[in-house]
Amino acid sequence: MFRKRAVIYPKDVVCLTGRSERYAQILLHKVRAFVNKEPHQFVTVSDFSLFSGIPEDIIRNYML
Repeated sequence: MFRKRAVIYPKDVVCLTGRSERYAQILLHKVRAFVNKEPHQFVTVSDFSLFSGIPEDIIRNYML
């Protein structure tokens, strides 16, 4: 059974944006600051969608 992930990782951001993995890491740090999360907390697809303005269904299509 295939399960959908709720968490987005730098590799997912790389596939979505076409940028480098380091850029994706920096972008996820910015998302954490935007949604007031601690550094140890995960970034969800909805958090990234809110920050980037990209709809969640498009993000989920690019997730590995």
